[in-house]
Amino acid sequence: MDLFELDQTQRLSREAAAAKLHALADALARHNSVEFIKGDNRITVDVPDEVELSVEIEIGDENELEIELRW
Repeated sequence: MDLFELDQTQRLSREAAAAKLHALADALARHNSVEFIKGDNRITVDVPDEVELSVEIEIGDENELEIELRW
């Protein structure tokens, strides 16, 4: 399979960002997969029962919270 990369940045309200995170979490919990769309390409990513979760926070001139799942 060819490499599929999707790197999106959006400015959203805190509530809208939370809604996107909820939708992602719901997809993981219900379907064991997540779906992404890039242009005309749609990809479904199967997620195994066990993943590695990393949470990173940086506080400084610009604050950042990074959440990463690996398998």
